[in-house]
Amino acid sequence: MKIALLPLSLIGLLTSFLHGEGLEGKVMCGYQGWFRTPEDGYRTGWSHYGGRAFAPGSCGIDLWPDVRELPESARVKTDFRHPDGSVAEVYSSTNPAAISKHFEWMRDYGIDGIFLQRFATTMKDPYYRRALDDVLVNCRKSAAATGRQWVLMYDLSGLKPGETKLLIEDWKRLANTLKVADASDTAYLRHRDKPLVALWGLGFNDRPPMLDEWRELVRFFKDDAKCSVMLGVPACWRTLDRDAIADPALLQIIAMADVVSPWTVGRYGKIPEVTRHATGTVKDDLAWCRDHRLDYLPVAFPGFSWHNLMAGRGRDLPVNQIARDGGRFLWSQATQYHDAGAKALYIAMFDELDEGTAIFKTRNDPPTGVSLFVSEPDVPNDRYLRIAGQAGLLFRGKAPETQDGLPVTK
Repeated sequence: MKIALLPLSLIGLLTSFLHGEGLEGKVMCGYQGWFRTPEDGYRTGWSHYGGRAFAPGSCGIDLWPDVRELPESARVKTDFRHPDGSVAEVYSSTNPAAISKHFEWMRDYGIDGIFLQRFATTMKDPYYRRALDDVLVNCRKSAAATGRQWVLMYDLSGLKPGETKLLIEDWKRLANTLKVADASDTAYLRHRDKPLVALWGLGFNDRPPMLDEWRELVRFFKDDAKCSVMLGVPACWRTLDRDAIADPALLQIIAMADVVSPWTVGRYGKIPEVTRHATGTVKDDLAWCRDHRLDYLPVAFPGFSWHNLMAGRGRDLPVNQIARDGGRFLWSQATQYHDAGAKALYIAMFDELDEGTAIFKTRNDPPTGVSLFVSEPDVPNDRYLRIAGQAGLLFRGKAPETQDGLPVTK
C-alpha cells in the first residue's frame, strides 16, 4: 500500500514555501544526535550503541539504522551481520554527511525541522560537549541548506539541585561563540517573534523537584536571553498526579512559559488509549492553555522498544513493547491530536534507536543473533517519514484520504 498523498518532491517544495514564524502548522521531530563510534575522534566509544562494547549480546539499540544512502566514509562497520551474512553498518551522529542526509530526508518528506536535544549532564565532560557543539553546528548548516528549521532543547534529566546554572552558562557561551539564535541564524525557529528555546524535564516525579531553579531558568531565558520558552512536562502536568509532582507551584512556572509540551511516550500503547487521551486529557489541556495564553505542542511517537538497552541493565523486557502497527499507531495520534484542536505536532523521535521510537529509515532485515531487533518486513523503510510528512499537510489544512488507518494515495 502506498501512503504518500503527494509526490515527495512536491511535499518538500510545499513545506519550503509554507514555513513561517512560529510553531503553528508545523510537524517537528526530536533529534537526539547522540550516537558515537570509536573512530569518530571524540573518545566516547560506542556511546548510545552499546557503550564500551558493541557486539551481539552487548547492544543498546532496538532498531537498526539504514545507512545505505550515506557515503562509504560515513558508514561504520560492526561485528553484527545481516541475515544474508553482510556486515551491518551504523554511523556517528557527529559525521556531517550523516546529518546532511537526515535533513535531506526531512526536506524530501515534508518534515519542518527538529528540536535538537542537548543534555545538561553531558556538558560537564569536555569530550561530550565538543561533540554536542559539532552536532549543533552541522545541524544548523544542514537546516539552512535544506530549508528546515531547528530549536535548541535542553534536557534537564540527571541534573542535581544547584546544577541548572550549567544551562545558563552554556547558553551564554553558545550565544557568544556560535551566535546561536542570533538574527543571522536564519534557520532557527522563532515563536511569538522571539527565538524559541525548549527546557525539557520539569515537574516529573522521578527526579528531585527544583521549583526555584526551574522558575529562574524560565525567567532567564525570557527576560535576559529574550527568548520564547517551551517547557517539556509530564503527561499529567495539569492534574498534578501520576507522572507529575503534586505541587501547584509547577502550574505557576508553566504559566510563565509560551509553549507547553506534555511527554506522552509510553503513557499509552494502543489506539483506543490514544482516543481516550486525545478526547479527554488533551482537550482539557488545550482549554487550560487558552485560559493562560499558552500554546500547546502534543507529542506523538511511532512505537516503543528498549529490550536490548534494558537487558544491559539486568531487566528482561519484550521486544516491540508498544507495537508500531505499520504506522497506524503514529497516524492515529496525529489525526486525533489535530481533531482535538492542536495546531502543531512534535514527533518523538527522528533518530531514537535506543528506545525504538525512530522514524528515519531503519533496516527491516536487521542483524540476527543474540541481540534482538524490531523489524516490519512488509513495511517500506520510509513509511514513518511519509506519515510525518502527511501529518504536516494535515496540520496545514490539507487532510489526506485514509484507508485502513493510514493516509493513502487517491
